[in-house]
Amino acid sequence: MSSRSASDTSLEWLRALLLDEGGLMASLVAPPAGRGDGPTDTRADPSPAPGPAQIAASGPRAEGHREDYELLIEAIYEGYLLHYGTPRVAFTEEADLGLLAGDRLYALGLARLVALGDTEAVVELADTITLSALAQGAGAPELADAVWAAGARALGWGSSDAHRRAKDLTRAGDAEAIEAMRTSAMGLSASP
Repeated sequence: MSSRSASDTSLEWLRALLLDEGGLMASLVAPPAGRGDGPTDTRADPSPAPGPAQIAASGPRAEGHREDYELLIEAIYEGYLLHYGTPRVAFTEEADLGLLAGDRLYALGLARLVALGDTEAVVELADTITLSALAQGAGAPELADAVWAAGARALGWGSSDAHRRAKDLTRAGDAEAIEAMRTSAMGLSASP
């Protein structure tokens, strides 16, 4: 049994992808903590719990392309973290550069998803990005986290009536949105 978590592996894939891309994105990549091959950024502390990328990639919709889905969702989620949280791979002290890098990661992940031909997942990720941004803008980071958890579930298992309802509640700024998103993330049916 490995002491490395699945998220550690996908973060290594993302780190390698950005380094291979070169240019500005490669210059923002920090080596993983503890490698001893240069300065590391200790702001990031990857959790051993599965994140959105691992959740989505473990679902039946990702069958046959699990690593592809995990990497592209990890890229998109890192883009989100550059906008609103603490990134784990790409770091910058300049807010504007962080926004640009985050946008580049969104585009990189979505382009890989389009290449897989999964238009349903493109729509779901676009909704996840939009709804989490709305939640962050409303000062509701817990709702944004719930949006990502529910979005990951929908990416891996497909959407549901409960998930569509949760998205509608979030768009409307309804106080029930967070509970509806949490219910959707667990794959449960919501009460009307």
